[in-house]
Amino acid sequence: MSKVRKGIYDFLRGSFLTDESSFKNWRILIFVVILLLVMIYSAHSADAKVVQIAELNKKKRELRAEDVDTSTQLMRMKLESSIRDRVKNKGLSPAKTPPQKIKVTYNKE
Repeated sequence: MSKVRKGIYDFLRGSFLTDESSFKNWRILIFVVILLLVMIYSAHSADAKVVQIAELNKKKRELRAEDVDTSTQLMRMKLESSIRDRVKNKGLSPAKTPPQKIKVTYNKE
């Protein structure tokens, strides 16, 4: 067997973990595994935040549409014609004469 082929075979068998100098290899492997776990966790948390932002944007659009609908209904209810129609049932009608302004004066004595 050639030296390259033997090195690949030893690597695949895992002999780098069982040799005398394997303590160094284990420390590096544990460090790499911890880094991978941190990377996976951060990727998942970023994905979760993206999903949450999308849901909040959808809810914001729905609330904005509801606000526009509600303000439109309010504007229709404030129209003079709709107010006249609602109070006509109660026997009220617009005044024939305009209102008069009352001025109150105080005498300083």
